[in-house]
Amino acid sequence: MSLGICLILKSSLGTSPISSIPYILSLKYSLSLGEFTFIINMLFLLMQLLILQQSFPYIQFLQIPMTIVFSCFIDFVMFLLSGFTPELYFMKIFTLTLGCFALAMGVALQIIGDVVMLAGEGLVYAFITKWNLTLGKTKTFFDSSLVIIAASMSLFYFKEIQGIREGTLISALVVGTIARFYISKISIPDEHGRLIFSLSFHKKEKCIK
Repeated sequence: MSLGICLILKSSLGTSPISSIPYILSLKYSLSLGEFTFIINMLFLLMQLLILQQSFPYIQFLQIPMTIVFSCFIDFVMFLLSGFTPELYFMKIFTLTLGCFALAMGVALQIIGDVVMLAGEGLVYAFITKWNLTLGKTKTFFDSSLVIIAASMSLFYFKEIQGIREGTLISALVVGTIARFYISKISIPDEHGRLIFSLSFHKKEKCIK
């Protein structure tokens, strides 16, 4: 997921929705993208607690150390990609596409694993669990909401929209759908409705919400 976020950002076509708010904050204040990512994800964890209350799985408190690692990897991957700046538009689109597929794979593996997920995906899963929503539509709505908030913050801070372009919109619209595609191809529901790994790419697609 860190790689996907960084590739989308390096495409120069905008940020990924999940990193849009931290990116705007990092432009305004001295903390790094990874550091603001940790702060925002802790807010997401608090929202999960408020939504699920007694139903919140205690193992999900491990989102805290996972988010620390995730945030550090964002700064680390950005350092590794510091010399990579695609200039031609088709290369920017290619980089954006790679980022979307990498980010969606991270989301799908967390959903299938059903152990510890990052706080952003944990919040999406909390919405799904609480109100019996579908993954693709919920993820798209969540990402779109983050973009709207980030755009509003950018206008407030800079009087213009920064870091949000066509790439942000594309990733907001497609990452959830790609994640659903991954889930349908590398997992199947067991007799209790829980997803388990299955690498048979020729099986008939199950009804995955």
